[in-house]
Amino acid sequence: MGKTLFDKIWDAHVVQNVEDGPTQLYIDRLYAHEVTSPQAFDTLRDKGIKVFRPDHVVAMPDHNTPSDQQERIDDPVGRKQVEALAANCAEFGIRHFAMGTKDNGIIHVVGPEKALSLPGMTIVCGDSHTSTHGAVGAIAMGIGTSEVAQVLASQCILQSKPKTMRINVEGELPEGTTAKDVALYIMAQMTTSGATGYAVEYAGSTIRNMSMEGRLTLSNLSIEMGSRAGLIAPDETTFAYLKGREYAPKGEEWESAVSKWKELYSDDDAVFDKEVTYKAEDIAPRITYGTNPGAGIAIDECIPSLEMIAEEEREQFLGMLDYMQFQPGQKLEGTPVDYCFLGACTNGRIEDFRAFASVVKGKKKAENVVAWLVPGSWLVRRQIIDEGIDKILEEAGFELRLPSCSSCLAMNPDKVPAGKLSISTSNRNFVGRQGPGARTVLASPLVVAASAITGVITDPRKL
Repeated sequence: MGKTLFDKIWDAHVVQNVEDGPTQLYIDRLYAHEVTSPQAFDTLRDKGIKVFRPDHVVAMPDHNTPSDQQERIDDPVGRKQVEALAANCAEFGIRHFAMGTKDNGIIHVVGPEKALSLPGMTIVCGDSHTSTHGAVGAIAMGIGTSEVAQVLASQCILQSKPKTMRINVEGELPEGTTAKDVALYIMAQMTTSGATGYAVEYAGSTIRNMSMEGRLTLSNLSIEMGSRAGLIAPDETTFAYLKGREYAPKGEEWESAVSKWKELYSDDDAVFDKEVTYKAEDIAPRITYGTNPGAGIAIDECIPSLEMIAEEEREQFLGMLDYMQFQPGQKLEGTPVDYCFLGACTNGRIEDFRAFASVVKGKKKAENVVAWLVPGSWLVRRQIIDEGIDKILEEAGFELRLPSCSSCLAMNPDKVPAGKLSISTSNRNFVGRQGPGARTVLASPLVVAASAITGVITDPRKL
């Protein structure tokens, strides 16, 4: 029997299988940020252990980083976390991309764009959206703080092997539909627990035709339906994206690496534990209406009526709508928005800013809207300036901010006030995610751009 892509990478990294227990899996790359790593370093310090392979670890702050200035962090807790990361990296000899430096940014944006994440790797980080890196053809998983300590100490982790699922998307995406919409559509079909216990591989003609930025967005959101990882087989698009980047192999080593990477695909006779297929033509620009990413609709649809919800789910459904200040059966298109956010490890890449600029060019931002446009890295910010996108944004009344996780989560100054409605390219719309009492509608860069211009939730196809 043939092997899946996941099986090929997993099997190549098995150190040993524990009888009636987990697998000891070798890890190629550990990413560390300021939130989950301090306790892991304390564990090593308490036990008198050094970092086993510091050259396989890369660290940078991102969650607490301000996007308006990066001279200081005013919040004492956030400042302490960032300072602790820098001190730990210095003590243990780990590569550290400090706040405000050219190498810094959101860890899940910087890793792929520097080719620190490569096909065939096993990659972990103490952050759930580590699944992003699976877009290059790697097994990438979020792990807990105690597991971060395991990897620091041994470059291995104990993991139970998940089941495998292939999600096929076939056909050409309609106008105005992006990778973000594909992800939101799949989550609505699968539910936020539909892939629990699985490692997902995305396949099909729609995926093959996606840019790397689109693939990174799709893999980023894999965790939101419960999956352990979200992989995409590497191909010419992957190789073209990685070639020449800072940490990519060079010369003959590049040719040798690509030759090996071309073997990273699911065999024709590979058997998945589950397989589903969706049609690209069924996917329109989408928005969410609830407090989980799976509670979504096409932008021109209405929130489900109460009769459409199973009786045992109605209490939860009504609770979500009560928090969001929406009603069953309500059409959200045309609803006033207070905040618009472009950024996060989901949509903070250059392609996302190009898309946003294509909508707002020659127009003006709505006066009632506060807009935070935050690149995912300093490299992305330089690209925005080099391509003149910053001038388009400025002429339309927008300010380009500094790289940060920003308004994706309420751990830095970019907090949405209680009761205000934010339309956001980030990955989670949980209660209070963007600020205590804040309400979040998830959408693509095109939908956010259109809404920022009109001041209401707007279908970009109608602008």
